Amino acid sequence: MSTFRIGEAAQLLGVSPDTVRRWADAGRLATGRTVGGHRTIAGTELARLAQDLAAEGTPPPDGDTGAALSARNRFTGLVTRVVRDGVMAQVEIQAGPHRVVSLLSAEAVDELGLEPGILAVAAVKATNVVVERPR
Repeated sequence: MSTFRIGEAAQLLGVSPDTVRRWADAGRLATGRTVGGHRTIAGTELARLAQDLAAEGTPPPDGDTGAALSARNRFTGLVTRVVRDGVMAQVEIQAGPHRVVSLLSAEAVDELGLEPGILAVAAVKATNVVVERPR
């Protein structure tokens, strides 16, 4: 199982390390300790919190679009759900406030070792993008 340090968790969630510490101190986020005493967070626990934050509508940090500036948009986040159906699978990744859903083969899911709590990158290259104006 993947584990993350406070700073890594903060970066994935789009908040400060102090915010992650406060959530842990308040019992909103379960943590463990390394032999050296540093806090760690299980990937599955971090994935659960990422889903909770997304459901609450937590806004992204100022100026953070959640994507790198390149021809391919890359969303680094945590796998929060894997649903298998025969030869295909649906993988959900929570990248900050963004939920990315991908359909891929179950074989690819196995080869990549995708399961809730694992760090993954969704690389998106679209030939068709729909643009909407917020109300």
